[in-house]
Amino acid sequence: MKRAIIWAGVVAAAVAGGCATMADREAYDAKATATIERDFHARGIATMDRLKQDELQATCTKYRDHPPADVLRRLEAQQMATMKLPADGKLMGDWKSGQKIAESGRGMTWNDKPGVPSGGSCYNCHQLAPQQTSFGSVGPSLRQFGKLRGYTPEMQKYAYQRIYNSKAFAACSTMPRFGASGTLTEAQIKDLVAYLMDPESPVNK
Repeated sequence: MKRAIIWAGVVAAAVAGGCATMADREAYDAKATATIERDFHARGIATMDRLKQDELQATCTKYRDHPPADVLRRLEAQQMATMKLPADGKLMGDWKSGQKIAESGRGMTWNDKPGVPSGGSCYNCHQLAPQQTSFGSVGPSLRQFGKLRGYTPEMQKYAYQRIYNSKAFAACSTMPRFGASGTLTEAQIKDLVAYLMDPESPVNK
């Protein structure tokens, strides 16, 4: 997500005020990549591999998040193939733990220790519970998520999959692949599903 935003920002600044061909954009992308690789230095757990875009990220960058329909379908199918549901069949954990994860923005920075659980930073993009005083609007509001959609096993599965790898549903989504990337553990995702789906969760009040 952050890589695509950085690339898009650099390229947008470069082409501002004029129209760019695909060749121009590829040249600007190459310059942006070279600049970022020059200025970014590995430190702690923030290593240089974070600068490498996989096929999906590179494609979304190339097409400015709007690849051709056939390419989009292929990428989403590839991402769906990465989906791993819990072996025990249980999709919900503890909503109170899920609330803490959703409200935590900690993790994945150079000074975080390896193996320390990360937060979900959900509040940065979504409105969740009525007591929130500040929240982002990049993503849709999730207020009353379960109450509006129904507390069904199918909706639990959808919520789990969407958190695990949202790009299986929208390839160029700005939402991170929390499970597929290993940012959040299976247990953490279960807790977030409970935060969204438990009738007693403040999300559904």
